[in-house]
Order: sequence, then structure tokens, then C-alpha cells
Amino acid sequence: MASVAGTYARAFADVVLSSHLDADRSIAELRTIASLLAESPELRRVWENPAIPAEQKRRVLNVIAERDGLSTQVRNLAAVLIDHRRVHFLEPIIHQLEKELDARLGFAEAEITSARELGDGEKREFESRVAKLTGKKVRAHYGQDASLLGGAVLRIGSTIYDGSVKGQLQRLKEAISS
Repeated sequence: MASVAGTYARAFADVVLSSHLDADRSIAELRTIASLLAESPELRRVWENPAIPAEQKRRVLNVIAERDGLSTQVRNLAAVLIDHRRVHFLEPIIHQLEKELDARLGFAEAEITSARELGDGEKREFESRVAKLTGKKVRAHYGQDASLLGGAVLRIGSTIYDGSVKGQLQRLKEAISS
């Protein structure tokens, strides 16, 4: 499954970049289709049913594309997925596409978990420091975990920077016990 999603994601990333599309808008449009599929089992059955002619499936897609203002490229990707009965791969394709576009556009994904809600200034400061650390633009996701007691934990890819009080106490405990 990962290879199928990766193949479509890489190909569509090529389209997004070569056509100078807004990457965030393209992903949002794909999410629109994914949410329609999640909300409508009937739509999913129609698009996945091999007994229904491809022209009819595309007509339904065209109505949706026109109604929701989808770009031609997003509509075409959806048509390819429908024609090849791979609509069920849409969510993993979107996930892989986000990763692919982030890598190509020089973004670093950062997960920042803090003991309390961070203010806008604190978020900008975190993002600025992460940008300096990675040399990339930052796409940050924030969360809260009161068990950290204070400070924050930063995850960039598989690297974790633990500046939490809980982490410091754990390191102190390990140092004392050894």
C-alpha cells in the first residue's frame, strides 16, 4: 500500500510543482474529496463499483469538482484513482503527498508538546528556533501534556529534544541511580 500511495503522491507532487499550483490548496481540495468519501458510503460504492461505467463515475466527479471549485489537476487525479479503482488509497496518498511536498519545498515538520497552552509569541519563537536548528521552514503542530510539568518536548522526524521538567527529573533520577 505504501508504494502505491508513494507512487501517486510523487507523481502528483510533480504536477503541483510543475504547474505552479498552491500546494496547500491542492491538499485541501484532495481532503474535500476524502471527506465526501468518508461521509458518503454510497459515493464510495459508486466509485469503486466495476459494474458502473467509467463515464458515469466521471460525471459524478465533474459535478462535485464544479460545485466545490476543484482544480483541474485535482479532478484529474481523482479520475485516475476512480478509473483504476484506487479511491481507497486517497487518504494514504494525501499523507504521502504532504510529506513529499514538504521535503521538496524545504519544510520541516515539528511536533511541539508543552505543559500549557502557548501564546502566539511563544509559538513564533519556537518556530524561529526550529528553523535555525534545521535550516528549513517549519510546519509546526502543537499539543499539550500537563504531565510534562513545565517546558516542552520537540519532535522533528525521529529526533526528540526534551526540555520538559518531567524529562529533566527523569535524567536526574537516572544520574543519581547510576
